[in-house]
Amino acid sequence: MRRREYLGLVSPSLVVMLGLLVFPLYKTVEWSLQRVNYGEPGTFLGLGNYAEALSDPRLGAAVLFTVGLTAAVVAVLLVGGYVLAVLVDSLGRAKPWVLGILLVSYVIPNVVGATMFSWMFDSNFGGIVNHIVSLFTGTEVLWFTDPWPNRLMVALDTVWFMLPFAMLVILAGLQGVPSEIVEAARIDGATGWRVHWHVIVPSIRGVLGFVAIISIMDVLRTYDQLVALSPQAPQIGNESIMLYIFNVAFQDGGQQLGLGSAVNVLLILLIVVLLSPFIRGIAKEARQS
Repeated sequence: MRRREYLGLVSPSLVVMLGLLVFPLYKTVEWSLQRVNYGEPGTFLGLGNYAEALSDPRLGAAVLFTVGLTAAVVAVLLVGGYVLAVLVDSLGRAKPWVLGILLVSYVIPNVVGATMFSWMFDSNFGGIVNHIVSLFTGTEVLWFTDPWPNRLMVALDTVWFMLPFAMLVILAGLQGVPSEIVEAARIDGATGWRVHWHVIVPSIRGVLGFVAIISIMDVLRTYDQLVALSPQAPQIGNESIMLYIFNVAFQDGGQQLGLGSAVNVLLILLIVVLLSPFIRGIAKEARQS
């Protein structure tokens, strides 16, 4: 391929990336160093916004909630996605139908799915889960105002939304595992979970790492589901980092776009730190293959 043809094919993508990624990132970093009032030029503050953000206990609570939610959800997605992929992979003609049903929750817009999910816990809409829990415990759980029940509800909704994606990617990885390796392991005496743990899982380590990377990025940016599931998130300590950014920059009545931009930069750094072990593992495996 000639250089002109190559540049002609690549240039549109580069322009889109520059417009949608590089320029907004540059403006975010610039605003993070300024006091920004809407419609007016910013005033340079240096690291003042970062100092204010890091000294805010509300941001600390948001980071703790977001990281805890990420750790719990990603662990469930990896384990549950693998188990579900193994079960689906063993199906016959019913596999396309089962896959279609399982993918429904993933194609529904997140905020719509979260609203539908909340109805199972809301007595005003029947609240089947709330009714069952009350039937066995004799007490009514305050899913929307009690911190830990609300965290559980948010985590369950996030798993419900993201599990089909994890299952689908892992299923593709399972279909790429050579059957000869599995048969050899069974001839050597490996049965049941040993085949999965010692043979199949190591064979799709890269796929599991990819699922972990995408899941971590998605859960760290949790926002939509909190609108429907946790209307009192700041008051009960269940505010995510993204919701904190929105509230600080737009919702609380102050013009703190600079502070919100600083927290955005800190979130990007947090994502990089949490993803670095998985990225290094995938890169190491790629070099060895």
